[in-house]
Amino acid sequence: MIQYEQHVLENGLRVIIHPDHSSKMAVCNIIYKVGSRNEVEGKTGLAHYFEHLMFGGSKNVKSFDNALERVGGECNAFTNTDITNYYVTLPACNIETAFWLESDRMLQLNLGKKSIETQRKVVIEEFKQRYLNQPYGDAMHHLRSMAYKEHPYHWPTIGKEIRDIELFDEGDIRGFYQQHYAPDNAILVVAGDVNPNEILLMAKKWFGPIPPSSQERHSVKKEPVQTEKRTKKIEAEVPTDALYKAYHMPGRMDEGYLECDLITDILGFGRSSLLEQRLVKNTDLFASCNAYITGSLDPGLMIFSGKMEKGKSAEEAEQALDEVVSEFLQGSIQASIIEKVKNQAEAMKTYESIQLINRAMTLAYFAALGTPDIYQLEYDRKTCITGEKIMDTAAKVLIPENSSVIYYKSQTV
Repeated sequence: MIQYEQHVLENGLRVIIHPDHSSKMAVCNIIYKVGSRNEVEGKTGLAHYFEHLMFGGSKNVKSFDNALERVGGECNAFTNTDITNYYVTLPACNIETAFWLESDRMLQLNLGKKSIETQRKVVIEEFKQRYLNQPYGDAMHHLRSMAYKEHPYHWPTIGKEIRDIELFDEGDIRGFYQQHYAPDNAILVVAGDVNPNEILLMAKKWFGPIPPSSQERHSVKKEPVQTEKRTKKIEAEVPTDALYKAYHMPGRMDEGYLECDLITDILGFGRSSLLEQRLVKNTDLFASCNAYITGSLDPGLMIFSGKMEKGKSAEEAEQALDEVVSEFLQGSIQASIIEKVKNQAEAMKTYESIQLINRAMTLAYFAALGTPDIYQLEYDRKTCITGEKIMDTAAKVLIPENSSVIYYKSQTV
């Protein structure tokens, strides 16, 4: 259990404080509850674009990075489908600098033309390098667009296409900022060698005067139940065929989510996993194969992916994968295997808790889900799940009509 105390300011900002006097460092972590799920068709990629804009300076801070470096700090951020997370680490004695910097860009970010266009170029270049010019880089674009028809998970966090990013206008950008970058849509976590009373006073001083958003936040479309298998072939200049197969699964806080997490651990985690042993080591089809879940707030995807050996087809590979999954569904899970994956989960939890930044992010993320206490409650629930419960969930999720498949084909030269 991570110890913390929580306060809510009058403007809606949630402030979570986690003292740890074992070092002289501190972390300031802010989550804004906005990701690609909050975008609309034609304006995709805005959440990720803002991750970049937030480092373009604000009214009283021309260079966020330079101001932070002067007090021995460093920073970074990430965006996903559901949240945008900004974090700063610095000597605890300089923690108020983080409050100044973060509050200034929350209230009065620089949205001048130069900053907008500079970051637009950066994001477009990232889109090209990571997704269009990398082998298999656009696989998740294709898989998401096929698996989702209504929900904004239809596109990746980077955006659906470059054209959307090229066409953001000032109204789009300012509207998104005013709607989502406000204290009532944010969670501030401060962790490290800090005094809780002093941190609360700083939070009130720097963030208290910032008004909550007056903009309505729109509801997210629900995805209809999929009733038939969907497939798509992509031909590209890649070394070998690749297979991507996704099944719809429950959302982060829904019944069955933890069972799906355990299913992918059993099937695809580590060198002793079923997929590794059956498909990689004992066939000449797969060069690699793994299973994972997207972990999204709304109903997400359980994904099986793999690269084929030279000359082997994605269609052959899918048939072999389906045979392994079918055998898994028809059998039962040995108690030793369940114990193994739960021990792995415990080891990962212990490892993640070592670093202060991880504890700060964990508190912020689970607060965004509802309360930081979910972190421990979820772990306790996970360790009590039975093999029968896992198999019941697998039988509901791993069915052909619930799947979407990308056959990523190597072009014949």
